[in-house]
Order: sequence, then structure tokens, then C-alpha cells
Amino acid sequence: MAADAGKVDPMQQFQIEPLIGEAWEIGGFNIAFTNSALWMAVTTLLLWAFVFGGMKRELVPGRWQMAVESFTGFIDDMLEANIGKEGRKYLPYIFSLFMFILFGNLLGLLPVGLVGLHPFTFTSHFTITGVLAIISFSIVLIVGFWKHGFHFFSLFVPHGTPAPMIPAIALIEFFSFLIRPFSLALRLFVAMMAGHVLLKVLSSFVMDGLNYGIGTSLMVAIPSFALMIAISALEILVAGIQAYVFALLTSLYINDAEHLH
Repeated sequence: MAADAGKVDPMQQFQIEPLIGEAWEIGGFNIAFTNSALWMAVTTLLLWAFVFGGMKRELVPGRWQMAVESFTGFIDDMLEANIGKEGRKYLPYIFSLFMFILFGNLLGLLPVGLVGLHPFTFTSHFTITGVLAIISFSIVLIVGFWKHGFHFFSLFVPHGTPAPMIPAIALIEFFSFLIRPFSLALRLFVAMMAGHVLLKVLSSFVMDGLNYGIGTSLMVAIPSFALMIAISALEILVAGIQAYVFALLTSLYINDAEHLH
């Protein structure tokens, strides 16, 4: 719903807008280059530059190289703890997944609106997080069937399940397995969207407070602005936590495919 004149629409920040090729279509589907695509491209370029800049392999590593190695080591340790030695081969994917989500989350929090730019948090769209979840889920299925064949279906029957309970338990486990990509995508989408909506609502309080005079500014605008600063700091923490949770759950799901636990 469009906002009234002079009011802040907290949902406006999530609107996807075409930047180039608004009339481009293939098979009836619009393929315009949008603000979402732009910020995903920016995120990809920054991630590539970050990793490339840290691959100097100096004997005495600089801060940049140490940062890249620290993130790589962090993901490697997580994979070894959750998958074992087999997890090493998934390091490129999980590292890229974690860093892409982290960079995307953080870029959406940049105060570049002060200079006329509008940061777009693409992880606040279920279509984006859904595609990332489907990619991860597809890897789980490919690994599971490639390594175990049809024995992969034994994942839905926990060891020691009484024979009379197998049909019911297998059905529950099957639907629980199918819901994984949905919950994986929904968790990231909701967390990022909720924080941005709250910040936008608080910003409307600040603007309205300033417009209604000094008394309202002291009672509404200043406390709201202080709360915005606190929530922005919290959002930075949430950005990292959500990237970690997405990568962690992906590694746990891959562990199921590897070991049928």
C-alpha cells in the first residue's frame, strides 16, 4: 500500500525496481537489470576483491591476508566439526555462501542514503534466500544419492525405530526433510526484513518529531534516533549471525547426506 504524502512507507525499501531494460522479456518473463541484481553484483565484486586481495601468501601476512585466512579457517573448522574430514571438499561452497550472505547483509546497512544512494538488502527477499536454500538442498540430494543410492532413503528411518512405527516415522521425517529449504530461506528473509522495517519506522518517528517542533523532538525524535543507533548495532550482529546460521545448517544437512545420521 502506498504511503500517504509526507509519510514514510517502511515497505518501500524492499521494492524491486528495473534499472536497465525495463521492456526486456524472454518467454513472457521480464529480465530487466534491477536494483536487487545491482547489489548482488556489487556484493560479488567486493567478495571477489576481498578474497583476491588476501591471496598474496606472504611469509608475514598483512591484515588483509589474515582476515581472509581467518574467515577461511573459521569455515574450515566449522565443516570439520560438523562433517569431519570429508567436509574439506565443501569449503569453497560454504565459504562463498557465508561471505556472500554476510557481505549482502552488511551492504544493506550502509548509510549511503545520506549521499543519495539507496542500499538494497537482497537477503530481505524470499526469492533470493529461497534460491540459495534450493542450491544448498540440491547439493544435499546430489551428494546423498551419489554416495548412497537408494539407501539414502534410510535417512528417514532413525536407527532403532520399532517396525510398527516405521511408516509414521518415515512420513514425518520425510516432510521434515522437505521443509528444510523453506525454513532455511525463511529464517534469513524474516530476520533481515524485520530489522529494516523497524529502522524505517523509527526513522519516520524521527522525521515527524523534528517537523512538529522542539517539544516533540525532545520527546520523540531524539529517543527514536538513539534507539535507531542501538538497533543498527544489533543489526550488524544479526547480519553476521544469520550468515553463520545459514552456513551452519547447510553443513549439518550435508553431513546427513554424507553419513546418513
